[in-house]
Amino acid sequence: MTLKNTISQIWYTRCPVPTPVGLATQLGLLDEAFAKEGITLNSIIDSKDRTIRSSHFDHHLSYSFRHGGNVPPIRARSEGNPTRLVGITWTDEFQAIVTLPESGIQTTRDLVGRRFGIARRPPGIVDFMAATALKGLVSALSLEGLTHEDVEIVDIPLADSVLDNREGPQLYGLRNRQAYGPEMTALLRGEVDAIYIKGTPGIAIANLFAVRTVAEFGFHPDPKIRINSGSPRILTVDERLAEDRPDLVAKLIETLKQASAWAEAHPDEVRRFVAREVGASEEVVAAANGPELHKHLGISLEPELVDAIGHYKDFLHEWGFLAANFDIEAWIDRRPWAEIETRAVA
Repeated sequence: MTLKNTISQIWYTRCPVPTPVGLATQLGLLDEAFAKEGITLNSIIDSKDRTIRSSHFDHHLSYSFRHGGNVPPIRARSEGNPTRLVGITWTDEFQAIVTLPESGIQTTRDLVGRRFGIARRPPGIVDFMAATALKGLVSALSLEGLTHEDVEIVDIPLADSVLDNREGPQLYGLRNRQAYGPEMTALLRGEVDAIYIKGTPGIAIANLFAVRTVAEFGFHPDPKIRINSGSPRILTVDERLAEDRPDLVAKLIETLKQASAWAEAHPDEVRRFVAREVGASEEVVAAANGPELHKHLGISLEPELVDAIGHYKDFLHEWGFLAANFDIEAWIDRRPWAEIETRAVA
């Protein structure tokens, strides 16, 4: 009993995308569940302290959990950061290669010999957006038997880290700048011929500039084509939380499963909640995530989900985004799931 009283707060973070953690937070389920244990939840990404915010990307804080895009936690694990993978969510989203109508590019095969723009952030934090764009390009080209060597990859250099410019008049009261601005600027200036976009910001900017879709594959029947930084997304906890309080990790998963079950019965509310989470309209959310979003906010460690993370981890290693390769199975902690199952049987 003394051990349970040693933790008074837990740090958590989530990406501004559809996740069970985001949903459970908005529903108040997480605060309620952990308050019963005398624990306060503190948001990493909302902290004014840059050092704390950086844990959203490198997972360095003790007694913390994270749910969102998989590149930063995979990179953190490759660097030796002691974390555990405890859950996976697969929510498909719009993914596309786009160009301008006057480019003359009609199909993926027309990309051969053309310039594909990829935004590159300064060193320090793993460049997850560059990794995402590269995987999108490779996936799209593979559908036509092409490879990245068939196009000219052009870097679009960015001056700021993702930790910079989190506030100030240039954001006009918003928390983040609109995604894909530099890529679209390069496209409009004629510096590149095509770019990758995804999710709600991708839908929004595609609509704003009336771009031409060269290839759309976010809902492709082959899961290996859809796999990317956000498909699927992972739930990770730091090692101290996993080892010292596995009961709290089990409680976390149970609470997220509760939110997932609620989502399946409330499709309209889910779309509304996700719109608030991502900072978009419900119409954009419906276009980006499809009409059955509410059915795809579950969490598990099913083999096909684990395989998908392994597939993307190998892609990241092949393209030089990881410090070192590692074994996915050695990363996974199934003990909380076993505890939940034991309690259910009892």
